Amino acid sequence: MRILLVVTGGVAAYKAAELVRELRRGGAEVQVTMTAAARTFVTPLTFQALSGRRVPTELLDAEAEASMGHIELARWADRVVIAPATADFIARLAHGLADDLPTTLCLATRAPIHVAPAMNNVMWEAQATQENLAILRRRGIVVIGPESGEQACGEHGPGRMSEPEAIAAALLGAPQASDNTALSGWRGRSLVITAGPTREPLDPVRYLTNRSSGRMGFALAEAAAAAGARVCLVTGPSALPTPAGVKRVDVERAAEMYDAVMQRLGDADCFIGAAAVSDYRPRQEAPEKIKKSGDRLELALETTPDTLRAVAAHSPRPFVVGFAAETCDVERHARQKLRDKGLDVIAANRVGPGEGFDTDDNALQVIWEGGATALSRQDKRSLARELLAVVAVRAGYAAG
Repeated sequence: MRILLVVTGGVAAYKAAELVRELRRGGAEVQVTMTAAARTFVTPLTFQALSGRRVPTELLDAEAEASMGHIELARWADRVVIAPATADFIARLAHGLADDLPTTLCLATRAPIHVAPAMNNVMWEAQATQENLAILRRRGIVVIGPESGEQACGEHGPGRMSEPEAIAAALLGAPQASDNTALSGWRGRSLVITAGPTREPLDPVRYLTNRSSGRMGFALAEAAAAAGARVCLVTGPSALPTPAGVKRVDVERAAEMYDAVMQRLGDADCFIGAAAVSDYRPRQEAPEKIKKSGDRLELALETTPDTLRAVAAHSPRPFVVGFAAETCDVERHARQKLRDKGLDVIAANRVGPGEGFDTDDNALQVIWEGGATALSRQDKRSLARELLAVVAVRAGYAAG
């Protein structure tokens, strides 16, 4: 992969040097360009040594422009990433300015663009910055991060640039259009994805749950964000790291997942329910730990809110994809669930010891009314990309 890295003028510019190293370790060719402000923090020579390439910085470079160098460089890149992306550069990018080499390259390229913001928390939360980011997202530009934490100014909050490892993973793990053109249909789309298990408390120390690890849902969120979608991931308890560029909402109970999803459906183009949501919860939650007394304990259960059914009945209605984890008669049960809940597509798999839950790989039967396709066993990140490609075609986002 050929990656054009634009370094802009923030303190986090020093992290861009490590990003070059991470990208090259991953097998990418890296070409760096810098704004004038960036050169006050890190010298072009540093990036030349790390990338093995001369670092162009001037738009009107007589030697390079003899062959229209900025156009050639813009066409060379498979992906463009701005890291760090300052509030100023984000504003210039949003409004189409092209008054230096980095902004001109961004305007002249057809390659997917990623931005990794880095700024003071107040600047990040400013209305102008958020409106500029909304413009970029509508154009299909992927926003990676930022993270929350201690900042160079001594304040604490959102605005820290994502770590180089996370940015590199987002870029190198992103599917290329040549690998699967259907994934390009996700650019600019809005998705709500659920992942992981839910927990229904019995008492302050015990709960009902299942074996879901959340890996499939997180892989779908990662792949969709890398393809240019705006992704909100509503997840049950999970220790998995948040994929780059994904907004994460943590919940515990099925009712909390229901509320979180319904509150975020407003402009969603697609909903993918990959979470393993508890069907039942205790009718009463004991306020104190239940003590052992006798040989038997009977629990009274009641149904939890049906998020998938509610989303399918929502108006305006997104394209709805469900999951079915079955121990037997996988296709028959999945087709029944597809019809009963009014879904557009359902992804079904067999679960049991070493299958489906809490594993790094899986296989899926993807089913819709009048058709189906099988996705072979593979790691869940690859499987997520294949599933998204199928859904994009079924939803009409991409040609089949």
